Amino acid sequence: MSSIEQHPLESELPAEALRVLAQATRHATPCGDGQLVWHTWGHAGGEPLVLLHGGSGSWTHWIRNVEALAAAGRRVVVPDLPGFGDSARPPGGQDADAVAPVLADGIRQILGDAPVDIAGFSFGGLCGTLLAASHPQRVRRLVLVGAPGLGLRSKRLPLTAWRDQPTLEGRLAAHRSNLATLMLHRPEAIDALAIALQAANVPRDRMHRRRLALTDILLQTLPKLACPVDAIYGAADALYIDSIQRLEPLLRTAPRFGELVLLLGAGHWVPYEAPAAFHRELLRLLAAQR
Repeated sequence: MSSIEQHPLESELPAEALRVLAQATRHATPCGDGQLVWHTWGHAGGEPLVLLHGGSGSWTHWIRNVEALAAAGRRVVVPDLPGFGDSARPPGGQDADAVAPVLADGIRQILGDAPVDIAGFSFGGLCGTLLAASHPQRVRRLVLVGAPGLGLRSKRLPLTAWRDQPTLEGRLAAHRSNLATLMLHRPEAIDALAIALQAANVPRDRMHRRRLALTDILLQTLPKLACPVDAIYGAADALYIDSIQRLEPLLRTAPRFGELVLLLGAGHWVPYEAPAAFHRELLRLLAAQR
C-alpha cells in the first residue's frame, strides 16, 4: 500500500476544507492500478459541471467555488486528476495526454453518455482541451481558466524548493512564497487556508514529468475543437502578465470561441482569489447561446 493510500488527502486538510468535503458525495472510477477519485456537490438532477483542477492540486483548488455553483443549480463534479490528490497515476504517461482518456471514461461512468460542461483551471484546462479534442462526444462546452500551452512563456517562474526546508516553518514559508510567485496576485489573498491547501496538495503530486504546459500544445489543439470555448484569466496572472494582450488572438483559433474574460486584480488561481466574480462570469458564459 502506497503512502498516498495510507494517508488520504482528507487526513491533511484544514477544517474549512473538511466542512466543504462533508457536503460532497464520493465516487471512484478505474485509473491505472488504482482509482480516480471524484467528489460531487449539488442535486443529482442538476446540470452537470465538471471542474478540473490545476497542477500540484486536487479538488481543493475549487474550494471557494463548489458550494456557490451547486447553489446555482449545477451538479458540480470534481475529480482529483490522475496522479494528484487521492487518485492513482494514469496508465501510459505522466502528462495531460495520459489524463484525457481516463477522464473520459470516468465522466461516462458517473454522468452517462450525454455531453457535459467542463471548466479547467491551468493544467486542468489543458486536460479539458485534449479531452474535448479526442472525445468530442463527452464535452458540450469548455471554459479555460488560466490555461497554459499557448507558447507564451519563455522561462519558468523562480519557485522555492520547499523539500529542501528542514523545518515545518520553513516549508510553510516556501509554500507562501510560491503562492505569491505563481498563484495569487494580492498579498491578502495568501491566507492560512491557501497555504494549508498548498502544503497538503503539493507533496501528493506524482506527475513529475509534466512538460506539455511549457509547449504550444493548447494552441495546436484549439482549432480541432467542435464545442463552444470561452476563457477566464486573471488580468494579473504571473504567467501571462507580460503577454496578456496576446491571449485572445491565440484563443480565437478555436472555431467556436466566444469570449475572453479578464478579471482585474486576480492572479493565476483566479477561482480562489476572485470567487464571486468568477462564479458570475462562469455561469454567464455557460448560459450564453451560441
